[in-house]
Amino acid sequence: MSKGYVYLVGAGPGDPKLITIKGSECIAKADVLVYDRLASRRLLTLARPDCELIYVGKSPDRHTLRQEEINQVLVDKGLEGKIVTRLKGGDPFVFGRGGEEAEALLKAGIQFEVVPGITSAIAVPAYAGIPVTHRDLTSSFAVITGHEDPTKNETSIHWDHLAQSHGTLVFLMGMENLPLIAQKLMENGKKSTTPVGIIQWGTRPEQRTLVGQLDTIAEEVKKQNFTNPSIIIVGEVVSLREKLQWFEKKPLFGQRIVVTRARHQASVLTQEIEALGGEAWEFPTIDIAPPTDNSALINAIKNLREFQWLIFTSVNGVEAFFEELSIQERDVRELIGLEIVAIGPATQASLEKRGLRAAYVPEEYKAEKIVEGLTSRVSKGQKVLLARAEEARDVLPVSLKAMGVEVSDVPVYKTVLGGANSGELKRMLAEQEIHKVTFTSSSTVRNFMELLDGEISLLNGVLLYSIGPITSATARKLGLTIYKEAKEYTIPGLVNALMEE
Repeated sequence: MSKGYVYLVGAGPGDPKLITIKGSECIAKADVLVYDRLASRRLLTLARPDCELIYVGKSPDRHTLRQEEINQVLVDKGLEGKIVTRLKGGDPFVFGRGGEEAEALLKAGIQFEVVPGITSAIAVPAYAGIPVTHRDLTSSFAVITGHEDPTKNETSIHWDHLAQSHGTLVFLMGMENLPLIAQKLMENGKKSTTPVGIIQWGTRPEQRTLVGQLDTIAEEVKKQNFTNPSIIIVGEVVSLREKLQWFEKKPLFGQRIVVTRARHQASVLTQEIEALGGEAWEFPTIDIAPPTDNSALINAIKNLREFQWLIFTSVNGVEAFFEELSIQERDVRELIGLEIVAIGPATQASLEKRGLRAAYVPEEYKAEKIVEGLTSRVSKGQKVLLARAEEARDVLPVSLKAMGVEVSDVPVYKTVLGGANSGELKRMLAEQEIHKVTFTSSSTVRNFMELLDGEISLLNGVLLYSIGPITSATARKLGLTIYKEAKEYTIPGLVNALMEE
């Protein structure tokens, strides 16, 4: 068997978007993904479904595997001929022990590649509004391990040089030794009033920052219960935080929000959440599939000239309809003479991308308002093609028929249970890592509860947000309490609801 290949990849400081493009490519191609505690679990979603995941996380007080054992895992998997991606928090060669792993691979004759990552020594202060260098304050910085015992006889840290330097000092993994670090710096000439910043869980929703001075920082840390993972930054640049902090000021900072839309549609909502400082987790509770029986759709497309109206109640309906139109080797010319109705602006935009304009879009985006708007527009005896989900409500076809209109209610797609990782979702809810959940349709609510096996108690303390009244009604029927409902039944409306107090 041929030997495999190992990528030693820096995952960055915590924000999953700080992974490099090359790093994400290495995750996607891996047969085996070996990851640690500080690598964002969201990065695991980039791996193939058949990828073997091996957790080797370490913390100051607990090691899942010793470093020698981690080295052996990489060697063993490489000797099996596997492509292995070793995902490490920060940069693998900045106190990441990547050098030791590389040496073990070299000794075993396994090829490897190092993919640098953004080190927390720079990124975490930046997210707290602290530049490690500044033209007016310092032109240098040093990164020091804080894990070494400063009192040992043969320390490799030159405390006298560090204390007398005007550069910024960044200590990684040093919370346990903070009192001794502060003491050593002051003993060697650092002013007791030197500004110090402590940043815990930097770049993540849990980020906390404490600013103090060298002689009292250890006491303040104890009072505020700051623990690992944290970095310690010492120097005048810390004073810039008060005016340069930006991350914590974003309206959704500190919030981890679940997006339940189908994966191919989730990105729009995800991007909006993350632009506002939140961390979006995509757990697609629905997927879009062809209707159980598409014979009615095929027949309707063959006879489009018989209809006077065509109604779309979702973007999914538009996409499914035109996909079938293309399969039948037809195009938009078949729609000549048809008046088209779109339930809302997103559906309208989907039509406009295809060069079509909607004759009517209701001001309130639900089926009942379509009926109200069409009352004065349609005539008895006209034929209406209603292209929508297989499981949609009856209110629209029933109301239209009551107006004397001939309705062809044609399912163009159906929603099925999505591919969300229910185990991970339950774990995050149980450990209270989720702050908010968004629902964009009744089916996302129903399937979300199916993924939870109906365990409503997992949602204790979690705020639920709905895109509109129909979705909210479904949630209430299932025993859920909607905290906020979007005033405008659109994704931008849902985002606005997320920002409301």
